[in-house]
Amino acid sequence: MPNGSPGLRESKKQRTHQHLAETALRLFLAHGFDAVSVADVAAAAEVSKPTLFRYFAGKEDLVLCRFADHQDEAARIVRARATGATPVRALHEHFLAALRDHDPITGLCDSPEVVAFQHLLYSTPALQSRLQHYTDREIELLTEALRPAAPDGLSARLAACHLVTVRHELGQQNWHRIAAGRLAAAVLPEALADADRAFGMLSGGLDDCFQQRG
Repeated sequence: MPNGSPGLRESKKQRTHQHLAETALRLFLAHGFDAVSVADVAAAAEVSKPTLFRYFAGKEDLVLCRFADHQDEAARIVRARATGATPVRALHEHFLAALRDHDPITGLCDSPEVVAFQHLLYSTPALQSRLQHYTDREIELLTEALRPAAPDGLSARLAACHLVTVRHELGQQNWHRIAAGRLAAAVLPEALADADRAFGMLSGGLDDCFQQRG
């Protein structure tokens, strides 16, 4: 493939994007989010500020870009669900499997690197505020995935809001347990029980709603 081809350019962009995000996270963890400026990140990554802003809309996105890969996760799970499985059941079963794997997205991960990242996220108001942008996009994508099974657009939107909220609240609850110094393996039984209870609270109303469409 010739130099400068779209494939090589895209690969270079991805490497630069990753380098900037990793450099920023290292600085934020070492010095605190508020103490590090965009100029500091650009200098450490050996790029200009305009270059950095070509890759990231703002300082918060240098951290939260890690959530971009998960924005369509719930929508993908719903679309790929087995025949006869409701959206609630599909997301419930996926979350249980993720808990058993100690997936960081569930909050049930005691890896030092993940714990440090989660502490930065949950202790920084600016990051919590910007995270809503990613949550809004997650809801939009899940709403579209639910539309074919829902009786109307409002029902799809409300269901998406409920399901995304449950996933996020369970993740935060698990993080609080890990932040208190507990081990993920010890927390797992409680986390599984919480997930069963939370998704169970949704299954009656939402499943009935989707079945009406069927």
